[in-house]
Amino acid sequence: MYRFLPMIVLLACSQSVLAAPEVLTSIQPLQLIAQRILGEQGRSEVLLPPGASPHAFSLRPSDSKRFARADAFFWIGPDMENFLLKLVDSRPQHSHAMQQLPGLELLHYDQEHNHDHDHDHDHDHDHDHDHDHDHDHDHDHDHGHDHDHDEHVGKAQSGLRQHDHHHQPGGLDAHLWLSTANARVIAAFMAQEFARLHPAAAEHYQANLQAFNHELGTLDVELHELLQQVRGKPFFVFHEAFNYFEHSYGLQHTGVFALSAEVQPGARHVQDMREALEQAGASCIFTEPPAPPRLAHSLARGLTVHLQELDPLGSRADSYAGLMRSMAAAMHQCLEPL
Repeated sequence: MYRFLPMIVLLACSQSVLAAPEVLTSIQPLQLIAQRILGEQGRSEVLLPPGASPHAFSLRPSDSKRFARADAFFWIGPDMENFLLKLVDSRPQHSHAMQQLPGLELLHYDQEHNHDHDHDHDHDHDHDHDHDHDHDHDHDHDHGHDHDHDEHVGKAQSGLRQHDHHHQPGGLDAHLWLSTANARVIAAFMAQEFARLHPAAAEHYQANLQAFNHELGTLDVELHELLQQVRGKPFFVFHEAFNYFEHSYGLQHTGVFALSAEVQPGARHVQDMREALEQAGASCIFTEPPAPPRLAHSLARGLTVHLQELDPLGSRADSYAGLMRSMAAAMHQCLEPL
């Protein structure tokens, strides 16, 4: 009988490995959250390669095969990745759109590309962080600019805020992963789904979820302390991708150049950008990979304008907290000297 014991142990281990979920996510931030919850009890991969835009991507046959093999697929949803609709419709029970989760704090674009806030609070915000949310747009702090100047710059931005071809007025801002509150909701849903797929590891997933939430509490305090030093300082973005991050930490972009990879700016728009930068004075322009910042360098020439790259997809990050820390550090590095 004892001679069969190694085989029995090996078979049990093999079954355990096979039972661990094979997870696919559309973008890197979701994969970072998924792997943090899975730990050693599962494996996650990303569908989109580094540098690919979730707004516009052409699926390859190999992508469809990876999707078909996955035990679960997590994507942001049609407001971000419209190209995935046909694919997810082929396996609706295995596909989960994060933008549809209850409990998310969602932002919407309005006519001026400011934001309406949709707080879908089905969940209890007992979130391990008791820091004072004085960042909730309490703009009594000193912005370093007088109101007349701000009004003048605001008028200069009116032409710039109508050119984001992916973000239509009234539409959902789908960059929802850049809020730690939303990351908690996503992680909780993933832990629940992983436990359904692999019940034997349910306690493992729950423990990882609790540890992740604790990490996010510490992260929030850290980023609040860092970014409160640069609140009110002017910065411009090429793509309106950072509103959740800004809203969480009391920041506000001065203008959106809102260029897409598919649409090149006309001469009039470029002139509007240049005028806005001139009126803002010392400021930062945040670009995004993989787009080369040639236009940003051209616009900043001769002005007190600093350039810095922000990567909302975290293509080089090895954790969700690392993604958020990297963005905060880049913002602080550019804005603090102003």
